Amino acid sequence: MEVAVRNNVKISNNRKQPMVFAHGYGCDQNMWRFVAPEFEKEYQVILFDHVGSGNSDQRAYNFEKYNTLQGYADDLIEICDNLSLKNVIFVGHSVSSMIGVLSQISRPDLFDRLVLVGPSPCYINEEGYVGGFNRQDIDELVDTLESNYLGWSSFITPVIIGNPEMPEFSEELKNSFCSMNPEIAKHFAKVTFLGDNRKDLPRVTAPTLVIQCHPDIIAPVQVGEYVHKQIPNSQYVLLDSPGHCPHLTAPDKVIRCLQPYLKSTQ
Repeated sequence: MEVAVRNNVKISNNRKQPMVFAHGYGCDQNMWRFVAPEFEKEYQVILFDHVGSGNSDQRAYNFEKYNTLQGYADDLIEICDNLSLKNVIFVGHSVSSMIGVLSQISRPDLFDRLVLVGPSPCYINEEGYVGGFNRQDIDELVDTLESNYLGWSSFITPVIIGNPEMPEFSEELKNSFCSMNPEIAKHFAKVTFLGDNRKDLPRVTAPTLVIQCHPDIIAPVQVGEYVHKQIPNSQYVLLDSPGHCPHLTAPDKVIRCLQPYLKSTQ
């Protein structure tokens, strides 16, 4: 299957340094619509949908391949190779942050810099580590996913957005969740929330910007600080912006983080 069709790849028409934007769980490339266009003059902007999300070809979804985030990382690498990209600036939201991390570790030659928005290597609290959720919380989340995915989507999306004065984004996110094939959505959620990529962070060699929102129930401040401390060559920005989707609810703040960082590391 052609990679561009499989992942619904969209690319701006210039040959400047590539900047790849990757969406989070339950989302699609349209979630970057307030941020990505701001960079089209200076960079070659590439957008795509993870297999099973958005307008990707769901026939390509393989439960065995995507049983870990490495399957999505392999897709990202394949997209970049298919487009003959070099010196890629990768911008990933939420679970895509870890997909970007795994991709950079697999192919350090391919990536120039990483930008991780609301990253979490592990959502489960352990001794000496705050992930944001107790194991019981995650087990209950998975049970609810299995028994009532649509009900869970309606409950969790306002929590993710974290801005009750912006109900339109909660509704958009809920519709995006509900448009996914429920079996794929459940599988991707379990891979996301039960995963643990903490050991991978010190292996990142590309300069990295960590963008952390406050407050963020999904990935609290301690998680962003942990990611920053574990990635050797990283910078950390704390956004005074509630919720887990600042590219939707506070895109100007995200843009103002990205622009000086990209210029300072050129």
